[in-house]
This record gives sequence, C-alpha cells and structure tokens, in this order.
Amino acid sequence: MSFLRPFMLYSTLRWMTCLSWGFPRWPGFDGLLRCLVVLILWSMYLEIHFIPSSSMYPTLRIGDRILVEKVSYYIRNPSIDDIITFRDPTQQSGRREENLVVKRVVAKAGDMVEVCEGCLYVNGVAQDERFLAERPTYTTKSTDDWV
Repeated sequence: MSFLRPFMLYSTLRWMTCLSWGFPRWPGFDGLLRCLVVLILWSMYLEIHFIPSSSMYPTLRIGDRILVEKVSYYIRNPSIDDIITFRDPTQQSGRREENLVVKRVVAKAGDMVEVCEGCLYVNGVAQDERFLAERPTYTTKSTDDWV
C-alpha cells in the first residue's frame, strides 16, 4: 500500500484493513433502533408494487416493480406527464385486497380533453405522446360535452 502513502487517510485505511479480517459484529441496541426507525419511515412514505397489466406498456411492463412514494402530493399537485397510482374506484370498500391503478396524467382540472383519429387533443392542441406503443383506435367526445 505504498502507493497510498501520499493519500491523506493512509493511516485510517491501514487501520481498517486490519479490522476487515475479523468476524462481523452484530449491531448494538442503537443499530437495531436505527433499523427500526428506517423500517417505520419506509412503510409510511414508500410502497413497492408490481405492475399487473400492460396498460402502461412500453413505459411499464407486466411484472415490473415500482417504488411509490406517498408524500410529494401532500405538498404539490400532480403535473402533466406524472405517473400516479390510486385505488380502483370501482372496487368495493369492504374488500381486503385492493387493486392499484397506475396511470399517466395528460391534463389538469378544467382542461378540455378529446381523442380524435388516434391523436390526443388537450384544449384543442395535439399532444406528442412519444411514450405510446401504438396510437389509439377509438374516438371520444370532448370533455366539454360531458359537463
């Protein structure tokens, strides 16, 4: 390790190499307490989910795992092109197993949304949806007609 001699932490690295040959030690009470705090924070602010269908293909594929953080939308509203998750609104409230829906935000509240000839229009402007695998084959009415 003579090539490390000009390095500032040479003495520390030399000391650490001696300890690396020993047996691993179990963490003390403070280490277990830290792990418990991290586990609690993880469960409160993050969730891991699997993608069950190909509705978000090619961005998300069947079987992909996603890490969902649950805090940012308490601070700000979802913006366009965000991928969001929510509970299935058609699901009965008494079911123990909940279905998660994963979708992309294409417009904000009050925007007029329409799909015509395979192209999405928001407020009359065609949107560039480069994340789609194929163009939709359906046509919808304007959201102004629904109100």
